[in-house]
Amino acid sequence: MVVVNILIVLFAFAGMEMVAWFTHKYIMHGLGWFLHKDHHRKESEGFFEHNDFFFLIFALPGIAGLYWGMQNNYNWAFWVGLGITLYGLAYFLVHDVFIHQRFKIFRNTNNAYFRAIRRAHKVHHKHLDKEEGECFGMLWVPFKYFKKTVQGQ
Repeated sequence: MVVVNILIVLFAFAGMEMVAWFTHKYIMHGLGWFLHKDHHRKESEGFFEHNDFFFLIFALPGIAGLYWGMQNNYNWAFWVGLGITLYGLAYFLVHDVFIHQRFKIFRNTNNAYFRAIRRAHKVHHKHLDKEEGECFGMLWVPFKYFKKTVQGQ
């Protein structure tokens, strides 16, 4: 049963990359642009952005899964909630801490994979409006950015 639970966590985590890509492309750059646009064009003062509300929105399914799963003898929902929550932590560490340096740590990371993530995200942010965006995922890096990073271009 432990192996099944680990697999559920891993599938939920991996599935969240697809959910993140879809919601970033079609919701954040669509109906939710009013919250996301200050992430592309700094409009708010201080540490927080309107875009940070998405953190709360995305945390709800993870919290619900953890809660409901705990209430039901740690069933599959708990492990799905754990996978969603771990993805949220990874997203926070990669996007807010590593890429945007909202906390000044991991500044000098020289790993090819992390440099490729940073490059792909920079390409995403070159578009200041909601149209014509690219690179909507977070942890999956299109090979062309990884290849350019490894080659030093």
